[in-house]
Amino acid sequence: MRQRILKKLMPVVLCCCLGHYAQAQKVAEPTNHSEEWTRAYAPFRIVGNLYYVGTYDLASYLVTTTSGHILVNTGLASSAAVIKKNVETLGFRFGDIKILLTNQVHYDHVGAMEAVREMTGARFMVDAADESVIKSGGKTDYEMGSGVSFFRPVKISRLLHDKDVISLGDTKLLVLHHPGHTKGSCSFLMDVKDSSRTYKVLLANIPTIITEKKFPKVTTYPQIAADYKYTLDTMPKIQFDIWVAAHASQFDLHTMRKENTPYNPGLFTNREAYEKILKEIRKEYDEKVR
Repeated sequence: MRQRILKKLMPVVLCCCLGHYAQAQKVAEPTNHSEEWTRAYAPFRIVGNLYYVGTYDLASYLVTTTSGHILVNTGLASSAAVIKKNVETLGFRFGDIKILLTNQVHYDHVGAMEAVREMTGARFMVDAADESVIKSGGKTDYEMGSGVSFFRPVKISRLLHDKDVISLGDTKLLVLHHPGHTKGSCSFLMDVKDSSRTYKVLLANIPTIITEKKFPKVTTYPQIAADYKYTLDTMPKIQFDIWVAAHASQFDLHTMRKENTPYNPGLFTNREAYEKILKEIRKEYDEKVR
């Protein structure tokens, strides 16, 4: 669904960037996106110390620890207040967020990142391959870059690489570099405990393909085909018990779970759905690479 929205969005964005819109403001976040990206959704506990605090479709995850919290993804610029409310609704202090992460640096996942960083004083960590894009506010993105920032540039505290470990309190997240969707897209793998067992949880960046060009014609990202191949070869091999993704629609959240559903980690164990979406992307990859 996100791919279709972005493809519809690009002509409008480019038109705006060429007109007075680009001159009128430094940050020009597109506005004709799905209303599901801003629709409120009640926060809930996924498993153990992992919580969903995003909007209806733009997933943000709170990982609570003994030494503060980690927030993964911030949605659109307008989502800062929504995420703060959701975190506090769950009974946690927003100011206790110490680390900020993202699956990838498009405006629908980092739109509020700098605002949240300023509000909390948290350290922002990002995959090194996305450093240029995050510093430019999206201007240098290989597909959507157009000379105008789609989000506020974010101050970086640490550049991440494949297999790096992010530690806070009693929690560790393993960084998995999954490039293609953006040059620095990444997933995170972590062990999560509740009263009954320990789960291995994947916060996945599903590598959807947003360019309409054949890969050999994507001159702004010469290694795109090789990066997608690496990601699509690697992701099916990951072992996990539970998985979620950067968009609720990618892991069928609203089909599996209704609001106010009691705590049930078993809702998020559908590996078949994970493998199915990767196979669908592989088919599209095969068409793009020729």
